[in-house]
Amino acid sequence: MTRNKSQIFVVKTTSKTILEDYKRLMHLARYKDFFDINEKIIIKLNLSWSKFFPSCSSPPWQLEGVLKAIVEDGFEPRNLFTAENRTVVTNIAKGLKGNKWAPIIKKYGAWFVPLTRIPFVSYESLRPKFINLKNKKLHVLDSKIFPDGFKIPQFYVGKPIIHLPTMKTHGHTGAIGGDLKQTSDDMIHGGITCAMKNAFGGLLTKRRHYSHQFISEVLVDLLIVQKQIHPQTLAIVDGTVCGDGAGPRTMIPRIKNYLLAGYDQVAVDTVVSKMLGFDPLKLPAIKLAHEEGLGCGDFDQIEIIGEDISSINWNFKVKRSLVIWGDQMVRKGSLKFLNPLMRNKLFMTFPILASLIYHDMFWYPTIGKKRIKEFNKTEWGKMFINYPEKVN
Repeated sequence: MTRNKSQIFVVKTTSKTILEDYKRLMHLARYKDFFDINEKIIIKLNLSWSKFFPSCSSPPWQLEGVLKAIVEDGFEPRNLFTAENRTVVTNIAKGLKGNKWAPIIKKYGAWFVPLTRIPFVSYESLRPKFINLKNKKLHVLDSKIFPDGFKIPQFYVGKPIIHLPTMKTHGHTGAIGGDLKQTSDDMIHGGITCAMKNAFGGLLTKRRHYSHQFISEVLVDLLIVQKQIHPQTLAIVDGTVCGDGAGPRTMIPRIKNYLLAGYDQVAVDTVVSKMLGFDPLKLPAIKLAHEEGLGCGDFDQIEIIGEDISSINWNFKVKRSLVIWGDQMVRKGSLKFLNPLMRNKLFMTFPILASLIYHDMFWYPTIGKKRIKEFNKTEWGKMFINYPEKVN
């Protein structure tokens, strides 16, 4: 079946109706027309922190809502593969526990695939097998980021994928890097992280922090790769609790109660950007992807099906955490003379340790705990508390 790739589906929700609203959203998007009931499907989670923090990672109701809908619609649970990778600052096992994913995955009979245990194969060796965009060249992944050979998870190739991102700001994604022209404003303002960046944590190895210097080109490269290896790509976005400020971790949770879905990841991010209060085509990754025909970055050219969100502007403001600020100074700012050391494993232990100390040992026990305490008083906080922590 053909589809209009500039369609985005939007549903308003509440904590009392969330699971049925996810099913309603997926049916509105006619996902059963684009996913074969007998095929294996990857469900890519979003792990931005091993610990739980509102709007940071895929919330349990997002995962349950999607799995419940798919299983109730007759798909074989053993063909559903939830997946996530680790980074130098996250841990998969702790993330499964902290975000309460494990009991849900077991409840619906699906699998969990830690991408750290999956063989990564040479991207170049797969090129002859590509059907879509076979001759499309990557900007930086196979040259500047992984010059010794760009590899992708073998498990991904040939399978459709459903992304489960949240709506939040990000201190890195608005900056222009690499070969693109940039202004001083581009250097200091971040953007959003949603559908496009959710591929970042799956297709790249845990050493993917090297990519932040060229983040806009990397996100566009990931679009190209996904169009080459996945027969279908669907993003189902949770905007029940959105992240404002110094994303993707040290944010202020804002309850907004929206769910979105779309097959065009650029269009998804365009709509999310507009809702959060940004001009989509001023975000470099969206602009570049739009110009290369990889998706629609022009909000006026996107058909919204469901709730009318045309007048929404939440006026979110991107801030940078101390760690992101320091990272950008080394990669692009006044400390860029240190940038060559970023590929030195010994040198990289220092920023990794600094991130651990700042985020996990300082920010989370102090500012983070206070925000979580306030969040726990809300409908979504109470719902999170009621989710089981352990697999029975």
